[in-house]
Amino acid sequence: MDGLDLLIADHNRVRGLFARFRQAHEDEDTPAMGELAGKIFEELEVHTAIEEEIFYPAVHDLSDELAEVVDEGVQEHHVVDVLVAEARELTPGDAAWVAKVSVLIENVEHHAEEEETELFPPVRSATDAATREDWGARFEAMKAQRGAPTSADAAELTTEELRQRARDQQIPGRSTMTREDLIATVDPR
Repeated sequence: MDGLDLLIADHNRVRGLFARFRQAHEDEDTPAMGELAGKIFEELEVHTAIEEEIFYPAVHDLSDELAEVVDEGVQEHHVVDVLVAEARELTPGDAAWVAKVSVLIENVEHHAEEEETELFPPVRSATDAATREDWGARFEAMKAQRGAPTSADAAELTTEELRQRARDQQIPGRSTMTREDLIATVDPR
């Protein structure tokens, strides 16, 4: 699958986790908040590694403008890493923990939106499909190496099971997703 599409699928999967976290917070369901935060942290750790180790180095030299966006992305990842590390040291449900996770979510939402609007379109224009497919294969391999769910794991589910998981995971845009999009986006666990 196209690497940019996989990165967008990662963004959508974590947006679903954010929505579920916010609902758990509204419901004052501390155990669910803690479980969802753990999933968010895991998703972000794998995603930032993929971007920093594979995607950003490949994109950095395409143009000066893209290099600036990549450099900013690296700094945003640093903020994410710090917030995750600090949140892991706090007790789920404490006011400071909720504030830390909320700031993390806001930062990641900004980062994902910026990538999807400022970085991905020019990268798509500057690269060919074979390059992006290669990135996708490398991204999936890194996920598998780190024990994260891959598209291959989700491909074993029926389309209806994929749609149900997308609903349960509150994946944005799920009603218009193709089976391939669902496979890339849902967490099959």
